[in-house]
Amino acid sequence: MTSSDGGAVPVESRSLSLDDDVSGSCRAVVTSAAGWGRCMMAERRLLVLFGSQTGTAQDTAERVGREAKRRHLRCRVEALDSCDVANLIHEPLVVFVCATTGQGDPPDNMKMFWRFLFRKSLPAGSLCQLDYAVLGLGDSSYPKFNFVAKKLHKRLLQLGGNPLLPVALGDDQHDLGPDAVVDPWLVALWDKVLALYPLPPGLEIISPDVRLPPRYTLHYVPEESPWPGSERLQPAAPRAAPCELHPFAARVLANRRVTAQSHFQDVRLIEFDIAGSGITFSAGDVVMIQPQNCPEDVQQFCQLLRLEPHRRFVLEPTEPGTSLPPLLPQPCTIQYLVTHYLDISCVPRRSFFELLAYFSPNELEREKLQEFSSAQGQEELYSYCNRPRRTTLEALWDFPHTTCAIPADYLLDLIPRIRPRAFSIASSLLAHPERMQILVAVVRYKTRLSKPRRGLCSTWLASLSPDKGDVHVPLWVKKGGMKFPDDPAIPVIMIGPGTGVAPFRAAIQERVALGRTGNCLFFGCRHKSKDFYCQTEWEELVTKGFLTLFTAFSRDQEEKVYVQHRIRENGRLLWELLSSGNAHVYLAGNAKEMPAAVAEALQSVLQLEGGLSPSEAQEHLTALERSQRFQSETWS
Repeated sequence: MTSSDGGAVPVESRSLSLDDDVSGSCRAVVTSAAGWGRCMMAERRLLVLFGSQTGTAQDTAERVGREAKRRHLRCRVEALDSCDVANLIHEPLVVFVCATTGQGDPPDNMKMFWRFLFRKSLPAGSLCQLDYAVLGLGDSSYPKFNFVAKKLHKRLLQLGGNPLLPVALGDDQHDLGPDAVVDPWLVALWDKVLALYPLPPGLEIISPDVRLPPRYTLHYVPEESPWPGSERLQPAAPRAAPCELHPFAARVLANRRVTAQSHFQDVRLIEFDIAGSGITFSAGDVVMIQPQNCPEDVQQFCQLLRLEPHRRFVLEPTEPGTSLPPLLPQPCTIQYLVTHYLDISCVPRRSFFELLAYFSPNELEREKLQEFSSAQGQEELYSYCNRPRRTTLEALWDFPHTTCAIPADYLLDLIPRIRPRAFSIASSLLAHPERMQILVAVVRYKTRLSKPRRGLCSTWLASLSPDKGDVHVPLWVKKGGMKFPDDPAIPVIMIGPGTGVAPFRAAIQERVALGRTGNCLFFGCRHKSKDFYCQTEWEELVTKGFLTLFTAFSRDQEEKVYVQHRIRENGRLLWELLSSGNAHVYLAGNAKEMPAAVAEALQSVLQLEGGLSPSEAQEHLTALERSQRFQSETWS
């Protein structure tokens, strides 16, 4: 918190619990502000906490951390769920960097923190000694733009926190991306921070021309030293639920293409053996898969950087308190690091070029790298990287003099780790015991670059052939956002165009195994003959009376027909199910235009069949969402 004259006030040293009534303590603290400067000089520390789904918020949080170090602040950068939230009451200064996912949801690595922070039992003054700032990263094309950052800011205020700045709302849709908001916000943040925590006498801000030390030092291990263990992925220990740090190595049993060979889109139904894993899941849950880089890319990367793939090394943190990367064995080979850890196929961010510029011995390359990392160069960087989806490996090819000068110590600072990918589980354990199936659309598209763009995970999964010997995939399961009703009498209406049908296949298999009817599915694709996934399975269930099926094949006639058209055509049935049957509605699929079109079609049904006015129909749909009778899971 701050005193009325803008100076920082010391906090009491006694331990507090977040359940304490601390409002009285705070008042006492405010009245005793003498000697604050001396106290605060000893407390020049900053905690940067991030909630990140795709890595952008983490990258921005690490940028805040670097800028803090240039101002001689002791700084830790952590995921929100890695931080002990009860210790927030002992932190004088915290910057929160948060993304918003899905329908206004917090990222996976801040969900525990989110639940704790919104406990009703937390007293209003819990965080009265906390100075904080919230930076949100979102996309204004989504209805709940930066919802998490806004809500977090408001909640911290309720708990007595003192905001240094208004909440910042970075927007992917801006011409310059979120940096259009982030850059000026950070300038204002450091002005505030240095007013509260002036630089110690004799110290100056470290110039941006000076390269900061790496997070880790990489020490090569002599070839003759003993090898302590295998790098190979091991199955999770018995009874230990597989998780990100301990995934289960699931054997691939089948990898079948479910679209016609003549169809532009390759979609796979992949089956895993999860016997002995301890994994359980229900309809609506998701499986997280840890992909790896292809051997050709790994070889190219090692050649470019003049790295010897089979050399072994150990990592040593350069600062005390920095933990080692949890997913890397110690010691480790360069080959394993590049194959399983470094995301050389991701589109590089601004921070990549900023760090790369420090290593460049070539003036022309260095000038270009500095331009890409400057605020003025963001439009050009977007054209170079984001628009054509240029990969990190391809960018390194374009700066050959710089690339071969990259010190190995900086590899983990320069390139982010490969992130796990989420897939809706497309099968039920009741129908397929000890098995798990997923529906994967193999990502492949053209940009202005000559080489087609490929999705790292989907391309790797599609390449796995169980016919050529045992192949294993590291995976674990997470609870999904969709929950299906326990009451067998409640009908379910499922709207799943394309691979959006995956969670509904799991739900239908589960419900059929339990003898439940009242399953209504709206499925859409391009052609009945080319991409009607699981056609035989659906038709058999229709014949047996377990499924009511409506299909929309958009390109099989002159006028395009989508699932929203079928919803309008079958409005009377839907209204009867909603009004008399207390039906639940589920929507899954691409987040672009489909969700809005489906919502509009449902509102039209409520008006035409239910006799509601437009505003009443909208309110009714909102009420269904609030009561969890209308749930959606969409992705971009």
